[in-house]
Amino acid sequence: MDYRGTVRPFVNFNPKSDAEFLNKAMKGIGTDEDAVLMLLTARSNGQRQEIKEAYKKSYKKDLVSHLKSELDGLFESLIVALMTPPILYDASLLNKALKGAGTNDEVLIEVLASRSPERLKEVIKTYKKEFGGKLEKDIMSDTSGHYEKLLLVLLQVRRGGGRRREREDEERGGGEGGGRRGGEEGGGGGSIKSETTGNLENLMVAIVKCVRSVPAYFAVSLYGSMRRAGTDDGTLIRVMVSRSEVDMLDIREVFCQTYKVSLYNTIQEDTKGDYGKALLYLCGGNDRARDF
Repeated sequence: MDYRGTVRPFVNFNPKSDAEFLNKAMKGIGTDEDAVLMLLTARSNGQRQEIKEAYKKSYKKDLVSHLKSELDGLFESLIVALMTPPILYDASLLNKALKGAGTNDEVLIEVLASRSPERLKEVIKTYKKEFGGKLEKDIMSDTSGHYEKLLLVLLQVRRGGGRRREREDEERGGGEGGGRRGGEEGGGGGSIKSETTGNLENLMVAIVKCVRSVPAYFAVSLYGSMRRAGTDDGTLIRVMVSRSEVDMLDIREVFCQTYKVSLYNTIQEDTKGDYGKALLYLCGGNDRARDF
C-alpha cells in the first residue's frame, strides 16, 4: 500500500543537530516560533522522539518542558501533541476524556471507532501503564446503558480481533487509511438515526462511517470543526496530528471531493499565526476540486 501520510521521515536526519537547532531557536529573548514549527512538522514522530533524547543528552533538559515554557496557547497545544508518541497520545486523549469534569464523549467515540485493532491493543496497555487504571473500568464508571455496553463490546472486539479482523476492516475500507470515497455526512447512518438518540446514536454512526471509510469520517470531522461559529480547535489539532502520518492525503482528497474546497484553504481561512502555519505544514499541500 502507498504511504498516505503527509509527514514523512526526514531523509538526512541528524537528531543532535536538530536538538542544537531547537535550542538556538529558544535561546535569548523570545523564541523563533517559525524555526520550531518548520523543523518539527518536517520530522516524523519517531524522529521527534530521537530529537527529545538528543536534547536531554546535550542540554540536560526535557525538550517538551522547555517548549511549553517558551510557547503558549493553541500553538503550544499543537506542538506538545506533535511531540507525544502516537500510542501515548491516544491513551492520553482517552484519559482526559474520562477523567475531566464530565465525559468528553466526542473524543471517546472518535478514538474507539476509528483506531485499528492492533493500535487499540497497544493503547489499552499504555493506558494502564501511564495512568494506573484499566480503560474498560474507567469507561464503565463514566458511561451507562446501551452506550456503555457498545463501547465495551467495541473495546473487547478491538482487543481480541488481531490481524485477521484488521485485514477484514481494511478490505471493507475501515482500517486505518482504508478507503478514499464516501464523504457524505449521513452515509450509512440513516436507519440508526431514526432508531437511536444521543451518544449511542453518535457512536453507532461513527462505527458505520469508519467501516465504510476512515478518511471520509475524518474529512467530515475536520469540516465540522471549522465550518461553524467558532473553530473547534480540539478536534482540529487531534485529527491533524493523529492522521498526519497515516492517511492525511486520503482525507484531503475526500474533503475536496465532498465540499468542493481544499482542506488547506479551509484551514487557512479558519486559523492564524504560527498555529495556523503549523497546521498547513501538516496538511502538506493545496488541492483543487477539479483535480479529483
